[in-house]
Amino acid sequence: MAKLNKVDEKVVSILQAEGKELTLQELTDKTGEPSKKVFRSLRKLFEKEVVSTLARKYKLVIVDSEAIKVKLAAKADEESED
Repeated sequence: MAKLNKVDEKVVSILQAEGKELTLQELTDKTGEPSKKVFRSLRKLFEKEVVSTLARKYKLVIVDSEAIKVKLAAKADEESED
């Protein structure tokens, strides 16, 4: 099962708290993590369909933390079947 690491959790938490689209730079500033780590986290969350992007701004597709965990588990199961 795919899990959220420390940076993933920070990114999701900030996107939940802000309730709006944020740029990579805004997320980097708010998490205090290097932009490379934040970008990797966003890419992972995008591939798992937890985050969407439009015009270089990121927002949560799924707002509820428990629903995010369920989605990640479902995606992990799909990938293990392939």
